Amino acid sequence: MNKLLAALIATLFATAAFAQTAPATEAVVKAQASAQKDVNKAAASEAKVDAKADANVAKAEMKADEKKADAHHKANKTKAKAHDKVVNADAEDKLKAEAKADKTDAKADAKATKAAVKANAKVAKEKVEANADKAIAATKTEEAKAKADAEVKAAAAK
Repeated sequence: MNKLLAALIATLFATAAFAQTAPATEAVVKAQASAQKDVNKAAASEAKVDAKADANVAKAEMKADEKKADAHHKANKTKAKAHDKVVNADAEDKLKAEAKADKTDAKADAKATKAAVKANAKVAKEKVEANADKAIAATKTEEAKAKADAEVKAAAAK
């Protein structure tokens, strides 16, 4: 009951305060419409930039995943060739072939790891660029809102 009473009293005060404000003139209405149009345009532009940035990040992640998969595939192929040589080696050359295969394994793993690190670095770079683009777009939207508010106030002051 107390909440209902408080809501009714708050509504009464809000209505009284609204009734005391000056009626909107034609210039104010036009300024509000123009301002809303500018804000909507800025918001749409921001959404477009956000979507493009997200798409670029997704594309970079996809490319990175492909590069990592290719690198691991090549490494596994190289390892398999090295181990085939061990299997086909003569008994006296087996130890030498195993040592060479281990060296080849290590080299292939290192190469795959380097490719993965480079791919991840490109993704990280793309994410940073996307965040920067999003921040700039958000700033432009805030600027448009501030300009719109200023225009409406200026029209109301006339």
